[in-house]
Amino acid sequence: MIRFREDINAALKRDPAPRSKLELVLATPGLHAVWLHRITHWIWNRKLYLVARIMSNRNRSLTGIEIHPGAQIGRRFFIDHGMGVVIGETAVIGDDVMFYHGVTLGGRTFSKGKRHPTIEDGVLIGAGAKILGNITVGKNAIVGANAVITKNVAPDTVAVGADQKLITKAEYNSSESWMI
Repeated sequence: MIRFREDINAALKRDPAPRSKLELVLATPGLHAVWLHRITHWIWNRKLYLVARIMSNRNRSLTGIEIHPGAQIGRRFFIDHGMGVVIGETAVIGDDVMFYHGVTLGGRTFSKGKRHPTIEDGVLIGAGAKILGNITVGKNAIVGANAVITKNVAPDTVAVGADQKLITKAEYNSSESWMI
């Protein structure tokens, strides 16, 4: 119950649109997605993987936000305008983090193990940002809208733009990673 109150208060603090707590609770898919994720994560940790995945898929259908049940999410996480958010299995999200719509925490390989980002406490991630690979976005950093991040971001830093690198098709085809 305490976590629900924390989530509601965090959302009210970050989103000026809701006119009441009741409106926020009943009409904020970002909150619903996080609350349902907590249930699926609990089930996942009890090794009921198929049940957790089915419930996670329902969560995505209901909210437009896809959070793998294996992802670890801290306290007071808020997703504003959440449609299109994707959070991968090995992602770790700290406390007091905020995402806007279209954010992706994705992997860059097919290998097992940690392959999704770690987002430390107090981070804000702008609309459409793509954070890819086993990297860390440091405490209180800001990732700008539509940024593509494939390298660590230091704490208290603002990361913007696309981390672009041009390579030949031969280099791509010989790469261990399916996405460079």
